[in-house]
Amino acid sequence: MAGKTVTRADLAESVFRKVGLSRTESAELVETVIDEICNAIVRGESVKLSSFATFQVRSKNERVGRNPKTGEEVPISPRRVMTFKASNVLKQRILRAHISRKSKQKPVNPAA
Repeated sequence: MAGKTVTRADLAESVFRKVGLSRTESAELVETVIDEICNAIVRGESVKLSSFATFQVRSKNERVGRNPKTGEEVPISPRRVMTFKASNVLKQRILRAHISRKSKQKPVNPAA
């Protein structure tokens, strides 16, 4: 499934069109929001965007990994990772879009 990637510039353009700020102000607003989210995550705080998702930092313990090519066991050091958990609202929107897209596809006729 090849899709378009939404960039910061795309977000700023959308703010420009829908909110009516100047292009510069829209770009600054997008940057400010992204910076605020990043800073909160770096501080170890959860970021919950209602009806969208929750971003959290989680600690992972040390564990043993395996090199798939050689089978050699390698220790993986403990670290902190960011997790993204989609909200139920977002999950339902994705499911509805998938079902809608699927129902619009023409069925394949095996006799043709």
